[in-house]
Amino acid sequence: MSQNIDISSTNRLEVDIMEIPTNCVIVVSGGKAKIRELPPFGEFKIITHQGQVKRMRKEEGEEF
Repeated sequence: MSQNIDISSTNRLEVDIMEIPTNCVIVVSGGKAKIRELPPFGEFKIITHQGQVKRMRKEEGEEF
């Protein structure tokens, strides 16, 4: 789940922790903010290019 978060006109970021997933990451880049839920097992990669976030990718797995 990826969701945009509004940044106010005064450049403040306010998040209600009761409305977001228990395990998540908030990424801020280029004046935009996104929240992404972390997978229960796996990796979450943030890919950047020239100081800007280009992609957010998760790789899920499970124990064998």
